[in-house]
Amino acid sequence: MKNIGIFALALVLQFFSSFLCAETTPTEITVRAKAMDAKFIGTSIGGAMVIIRDADSGEILAKGLTQGSTGDTTKIMKTPRARYQPIADGAAQFTATLDISEPIFLTVEVLAPYIKKQARVVAQTQTWLVPGKPITGDGLIVEIPGMLVDLISPQTHLYTGLDQSPFEIRANVVMMCGCSLTDGGLWDGSKIEVVALIKRDGKPFARVPLEIQEMMNTFSAPFATDVPGVYEVVLYAYDPRTGNTGVDRGSFIVRD
Repeated sequence: MKNIGIFALALVLQFFSSFLCAETTPTEITVRAKAMDAKFIGTSIGGAMVIIRDADSGEILAKGLTQGSTGDTTKIMKTPRARYQPIADGAAQFTATLDISEPIFLTVEVLAPYIKKQARVVAQTQTWLVPGKPITGDGLIVEIPGMLVDLISPQTHLYTGLDQSPFEIRANVVMMCGCSLTDGGLWDGSKIEVVALIKRDGKPFARVPLEIQEMMNTFSAPFATDVPGVYEVVLYAYDPRTGNTGVDRGSFIVRD
């Protein structure tokens, strides 16, 4: 009987030990998406989609859009940053609370800007999260390279005649957070190389540099041709100071 009692006690202790080990602790993780050489990606441009996975199993543990403002321009772009000094106060974020019982290795995937599919970038990083040890404050900041480039003119699949030449090539270019490019501004459009690479019937035809215009984010240039054909435009924006680059494409048809 004594042995049975000891065995039963051991089973009870094992049960409670397993129960205690399985007890979870709600632990927060904050993720922010920051545009390269610019501010945070938030509500004004549709947010960044954050997907948090268990790195081992691939299971999605949380997902959602960053929400909030692009942040404090002076603090982010103009003030030298000292160690441990926060820069993201009030800026867009996605915060998840994970119930975990032991340290977990996470894969954090960010798709941004989420509503701009032609310019959307997927950036990814990994981190450990320990029960009761939140990653908050500025949180986990994931950098998003690129620029949002929209070819406005010629319109895609436009049919036109040679009598309409020269044509206007016009584009809208902004930073990935939606921050505006202006001539001589904080994001100086005059320093950005914006070029249309044009093919005719699949072969290289012309290279047309665009100039910043008075209207913010707007770049344009005339393009003349005296031959009909199917024209493809690959338009890029490139900052030689950072290597930051964005691209858009379009096509149009010129008839006799």
